[in-house]
Amino acid sequence: MNIIIAGAGAMGSRFGLMLHKAGNDVILIDGWADHVNQINQAGLEANFNGEVIIEKLPAYHQTDCQSIDFSADLVILFTKAMQLDGMMQAIQPMLSEKTQVLCLLNGIGHEDVIKNYVPYDNILLGNTMWTAGIEGPGKVKLFGNGSIDLQNLGENRASAEQVVEVLSAADLNARYSDSILSSIYKKACVNGTMNGLCTILDTNMAGFGETTVADSIVESIVAEFAAIAEKEHAHLNVDEVLAQIKTCYDRSTIGLHHPSMYQDLITNHRLTEIDYINGAIVRKGKEYGIATPYCSFLTDLVHAKEQIMGVK
Repeated sequence: MNIIIAGAGAMGSRFGLMLHKAGNDVILIDGWADHVNQINQAGLEANFNGEVIIEKLPAYHQTDCQSIDFSADLVILFTKAMQLDGMMQAIQPMLSEKTQVLCLLNGIGHEDVIKNYVPYDNILLGNTMWTAGIEGPGKVKLFGNGSIDLQNLGENRASAEQVVEVLSAADLNARYSDSILSSIYKKACVNGTMNGLCTILDTNMAGFGETTVADSIVESIVAEFAAIAEKEHAHLNVDEVLAQIKTCYDRSTIGLHHPSMYQDLITNHRLTEIDYINGAIVRKGKEYGIATPYCSFLTDLVHAKEQIMGVK
């Protein structure tokens, strides 16, 4: 299958590498010039569960998409939320009426942007529990295990099932879901706690989870997400969500991992996606008349941290 990884950071590099190793024709597209240049010069270097491997994958800067001779069967989106519209504009020459677009972005509501570029039947929303980290241009750390749930938004389940097969053949553990919105909200709860809290507290997930106040803070944030999800007919099993979050604290698995928002702001001095995670809950809370004080405070704290650090 011809696959575009649109947003080839840590997670995009993981998916690109695994799909490439499974025999697919994969290209990487990203806006980070140093990252793209390093991959083209020396290959993508990955610490893959303790083994260092280097794979040659074609990588392109987002501004060069007009000159790429490639027709995509599948696009997997891993951009930052605020970069989504620009990426969709850039890759449009490589899309056809049959191109499937799988959105694996953090946050809520991205289909409203994607439907401006591809038929609604071609949009797949997904949720993934894989993790990854960037160690420098062209260099990533891939560890642990994960899975993907996805669902077609229209009436093209057959094509979605084909995407599931391709992903699973690359050991990405994909499955079709009939309730992806619930899965997305469940993942959003993980991001809405681990991302902002670890970023503000300058710690990894285990460090936060081992504090005496972790459970209380997480429960309050999850309660706000669950209240909004119910309004959108996406039921959350709160006990299950809390149990999932607690698995993030395990030092023997992913507890030593710094979430993507930490990597963006603290490590790489980039703006965060807080407005599309906790901030989205705040906006929806105002719409539905639901109080969201914890999400509001955490959103404000992250924006304050962005401003203190002078990122733009």
